[in-house]
Amino acid sequence: MFNIPAITWTLTAILLFSGGYHCLQATRSHRLTDRVNNVLHALMTVVMAAMLWNLVPSTMLAQIALLTGAALWFVIQAVARPEFKAFCAGSQGRIKCLYHGLTMAGGAVMVAMMGLATTHHAPAAAMPMPNAHHAMSAATPSTPVAAIDHSPDVAIALTGLFGAAAVVFVVLLLRYRVAGISHRHAAASRLSVRTEHGLEALGAAVMALMFATMSA
Repeated sequence: MFNIPAITWTLTAILLFSGGYHCLQATRSHRLTDRVNNVLHALMTVVMAAMLWNLVPSTMLAQIALLTGAALWFVIQAVARPEFKAFCAGSQGRIKCLYHGLTMAGGAVMVAMMGLATTHHAPAAAMPMPNAHHAMSAATPSTPVAAIDHSPDVAIALTGLFGAAAVVFVVLLLRYRVAGISHRHAAASRLSVRTEHGLEALGAAVMALMFATMSA
C-alpha cells in the first residue's frame, strides 16, 4: 500500500503490537463478551497488517464477512437493553462500542476498496474475453471500474473521520496523564485507560493514513 518500506514496517509494528495487546487482554478477561471483543480487535489488526503488504487477496470476501459481522456485533452491544449487563454499559460504553463498530465497518470498506482497486488494475490478459464485442460490453457502469470512480470521495471522508478520532483519543490521553491520582488501585486502572486511549489513537491514525493513500 505504501511505497516507502519504513512507513509500512512502522505501521505493521504498531498494528501487531496492538493485536498482541488485545490477545493478552482476551486471556485476562473474565467475561466472555470482553474476550470476544478483544479477539475481534486482534483479528482486525492482522487483517490491516496483511493489507499493508497486499497479502492473501484471495480471502477478501472472508475478511469482509468477518469485519462486517464484527461491526454488527459491536452495534448490537451498543443498542442492547440495560438489562444485558454483559454488553456495553453506560453512555460512555455505548459510544465506545459504536466507535468500535464503525472501526470494523471501516476496515470492511477498506478491504472492499482494495479488492476493487486490484480488479481495476488487473492486466487485461488476466480476464478472458471471447472477442472485442464482449470486451466492449464488459466495460459497463456496473463493473468495479465504475465503483472505483467514487472510492476517492469515500476514502477522503473516512480519512477525515479517523483523523478526527485520533485527535480525540490524543486529547483524552493527555487529560488522563495530567490528572493526579494517589490510590494505587485507581492508578493501575487509570494506566489501563491511558493504554487503551493510546492504542485507540494509534489505530485511528493508521486507519486515516491507509484511507489517505486510497484517496490519492
